Amino acid sequence: MTINCKGQLIDLTTPKVMGILNITPDSFFDGGKYKDESTILNQVDTMLKDGATYIDVGGCSSRPGANNVSENEELNRIVPVIQLVLKHLPETLISVDTFRSEVAKKSIEAGASLINDISAGKLDQNMLSTIGKLGVPYIMMHMKGNPKTMQQQTDYKDLVRDVISYFAERIAVAHTKKINDIIIDPGFGFAKTTAQNYELLNHLELLKMLDKPILAGVSRKSMIYKTLKTSSEKALNGTTALHMVALQNGAKMLRVHDVKEAMECVTLYNQLTVN
Repeated sequence: MTINCKGQLIDLTTPKVMGILNITPDSFFDGGKYKDESTILNQVDTMLKDGATYIDVGGCSSRPGANNVSENEELNRIVPVIQLVLKHLPETLISVDTFRSEVAKKSIEAGASLINDISAGKLDQNMLSTIGKLGVPYIMMHMKGNPKTMQQQTDYKDLVRDVISYFAERIAVAHTKKINDIIIDPGFGFAKTTAQNYELLNHLELLKMLDKPILAGVSRKSMIYKTLKTSSEKALNGTTALHMVALQNGAKMLRVHDVKEAMECVTLYNQLTVN
């Protein structure tokens, strides 16, 4: 199970970690934290040294209720960061978290390696054809509505079956656009209640029938800190606990705020699987 990033084959037989770099002022956990060049470079360097395979750069918050920023604003946030990171840390594999095809195109042209789309192409009709033409890996997430409306759209006939059906349809469309390397993200916290998030995590291995690598993004989310009656700042231990569950249920990539701890989780999981 491999994906091709800039001619480099990434083997997902062993789970990989994607470090989050939010350059938005309103992200739920680290909004506004990475504002200047030195802070950004120090954080990326730390995540890479801690074991991250990818750095996921986001310029438009997707937290519940978040407002969109303009396309120009998103580009002005993301492209300079890609250029900065690749100038100083040229081997970095950068993922860009965007649902806009033009942002995806210009980010890849600036040197990014893959696109992470919360809408699986549903918020921009040109996204899938753009990705196909760019020939880069594509992460598609399950969501209904958009970040502003998604938490009012949590009704499902059968949650896990509906998520699988959603991906089956989106994968089929992506294949018609000649997208070869696809990763699926079940979208924890997106158009799902806390109970639904745990139901989906508990049955995550059923998504393996889609024959695509699974990404799990639970890091410091409300499904953890609300259950523990704490805050996102104090949700690292809970995050690590759910990372192990995700790995045991088939996740091949973890999207995280805390790379070192996630890599420790992957190391222990790998030890379990060899015995």
